[in-house]
Amino acid sequence: MSDEGMIIFSMEIDGKGSGRPLVGEEIRDCLKDDRLAWVHLDAGHEGTREWLQANVDYLDPIILDSLLAKETRPRSVEYDNGILLILRGVNLNENADPEDMISLRMWIDPHRIITMQRRNLMAVGDIQSKLKEGKGPRGAAEFLTAVSTRLIDRMEPVILDLNEQVDDIEEGILDEPDIQKRTELTDLRKTAIILRRYIMPQKEVVVSLRNSDQDWLDQASRRKFQEIQDRLVRYIEDLDLIRERSQIVKDELANMLADRLNKNMYVLSVIAAIFLPLGFLTGMFGINIGGMPGVDSPYAFVVFTGILVLIVVLQILLFKKMKWF
Repeated sequence: MSDEGMIIFSMEIDGKGSGRPLVGEEIRDCLKDDRLAWVHLDAGHEGTREWLQANVDYLDPIILDSLLAKETRPRSVEYDNGILLILRGVNLNENADPEDMISLRMWIDPHRIITMQRRNLMAVGDIQSKLKEGKGPRGAAEFLTAVSTRLIDRMEPVILDLNEQVDDIEEGILDEPDIQKRTELTDLRKTAIILRRYIMPQKEVVVSLRNSDQDWLDQASRRKFQEIQDRLVRYIEDLDLIRERSQIVKDELANMLADRLNKNMYVLSVIAAIFLPLGFLTGMFGINIGGMPGVDSPYAFVVFTGILVLIVVLQILLFKKMKWF
């Protein structure tokens, strides 16, 4: 069976921070001996399961099902001397939404690293580049901490950007309340909720790795997992704060818009109150019946108009004294 298509890339990690590309039979040979081999596969390729069954036949079918599942959530499960991991990273691909997080499925033991993805994940490319430069992880434990670190490194700018967007909207509505900002706040809150949904279980994965009994996870790696855990806790707190701030700003915007509407309605009510007696008087003097005062006087219209103006002035003075405006 051809490896073309299903294998994105494969490398032998030499224990000194460098990686050598593997091709053809070298991949199968390296997976079966004590050299540390890393194979990165396309989980969506139809031949991936068959290739794994043929070349990594010691993997339990349950592990294969987890690695190839279409829908996943972050989790960690230990089998003998290996660990099955499902991690998530923000989607930083072009024209993509960061909250549409990409899953990284991984089987890792002291001599084999099998990672799988359905969409491009930049954190994996970062590790590959570091190995090519001779500055990559030297073993399985370092690989695991490096991947976990790169995944959360990519999250930080996204969360900072969400914070800045909330700040900008809050500053903007203080200057000029805009009903369109309600939609933006709703979208920000939704993004924070989705990110938290995946980061929270990822924190639990890191906790399980820090407490793992695997011999190949050394103390240095466990300390790094502790640092990663602390950062994830901070991200979760930031996302909770973004959710709360978005709701508070949205409520404040709703209050400002309601106040503006009430003020407009109040002005209209005052205007209606001012013209109510004028309408009454003009209606009364507009009836076409005999006996209306001033019908035969050439000054009647001027006098009547002056009376109306005087009434308006008196009403305005009265309203001001009553502090209606």
